[in-house]
Amino acid sequence: MSREEDIVEEVVETATADLVPPPVHGTFSPFRYPVFRAIWIANLFSNLGSTLQGVGAAWLMTELTPSHQLVALVQASATVPIMLFGVFAGAIADNFDRRIVMLAAQIGMLVVSAALAIMAYAGWLTPFLLLAFTLSVGTGTALNSPAWQASVRQQVDHDKLPQAIALNSISFNIARSIGPAVGGLLISLWNVSFAFAINAVSYVGLICVLLWWKPEARQINRRPILPAVATGLRFCFGNRPLRRLLIRGFALGFSLAAYQGLLPAVINDSMQGTEIDFGIMLGLFGIGSIVTAPFIGKIRRMLGLEGILALGSAMFVFSFSLVAVAHELIYALPAAFVAGMAWVLILTTLNTAVQLRSPDDILGRCLSIYQAVTFGGMALGAWTWGALADWRDLAFALHAASIFLIVSFVVLRFLAPLPRLGEGVLRPT
Repeated sequence: MSREEDIVEEVVETATADLVPPPVHGTFSPFRYPVFRAIWIANLFSNLGSTLQGVGAAWLMTELTPSHQLVALVQASATVPIMLFGVFAGAIADNFDRRIVMLAAQIGMLVVSAALAIMAYAGWLTPFLLLAFTLSVGTGTALNSPAWQASVRQQVDHDKLPQAIALNSISFNIARSIGPAVGGLLISLWNVSFAFAINAVSYVGLICVLLWWKPEARQINRRPILPAVATGLRFCFGNRPLRRLLIRGFALGFSLAAYQGLLPAVINDSMQGTEIDFGIMLGLFGIGSIVTAPFIGKIRRMLGLEGILALGSAMFVFSFSLVAVAHELIYALPAAFVAGMAWVLILTTLNTAVQLRSPDDILGRCLSIYQAVTFGGMALGAWTWGALADWRDLAFALHAASIFLIVSFVVLRFLAPLPRLGEGVLRPT
């Protein structure tokens, strides 16, 4: 190799020694792939339906019970299955055709959501029955998520993977910005059963696209589920960069759950708001995420992994503090927008970091372990902050979450520092 070629190679390696390779053709380049585009559009409508159901379930629980803990558990019930079953779902995603796994999960969630709509329309739901339904939908999400995220590599080229992950995040957050306001309007004009029914219908489009998609068969080294899970666990916890990412994901998930888990109670109790107010707050959260998502790569290259998570954590502390003291909706609106920005900064950064450090043959397991740890932290956090709110009050719980977020970030900055830029990043073979 000539000296000139050495210099060129060194420049390329320096340019790509980041969490993600720099965009080759811009943020929206994955839309040039018809399969990615079709799945993205169908998934957008599915995310919109899921958001409607989430809004309806959270608000319905405030009407079924005065317990802040049960209200927070609505959010936890969507994440507990990811913690309990997600690791096995990752092994399933690696052992079988990921498209078939996604189809099975989508059909299952359609059936459960339809049953939930019927039960709500008939007025047969109780707090614990509602939690059972949200747990069931969460189980479908746990099965679907590793297969869906791992399948992105079958939809776009490797150099478009970071942009594709960011676009999937934008899809989710577009639904978050539109869905809550629509959900609040539907609940006020009709009732929660209508929102649940729309969610059931929203699965149909994605099911049709998955039936149409015929991805190139990948080589599968099928292993029994338990040994496959053990292999994934050994890799994730034996790999220093991934292990540190998992620790930080758990701590952040535990803290951030206070916002999502307690917001319905804050709107209903502290602000004496309506379902429309709740929808507006969630909508602004989604808008904040959408505005921020296209710039995550640039922000990450400027601040590094530790810097971008420090920024997101500081923004959440601001949001917690503002929501805790605001007694009117108008004063809480900036908190929702900032929290949405912080949410996408933190979770997209962690997700991308894990994907780029995971081998393809165990990618589903690595992603499912990351999700199990992070969403397990969220589920435990939602239960904890809800219990604190019942013990003292909502403001106390939100301030406690702020303090925990600050202390845990400072401590883990030294005990579990995030990987250096480029550390552990795998190159395509």
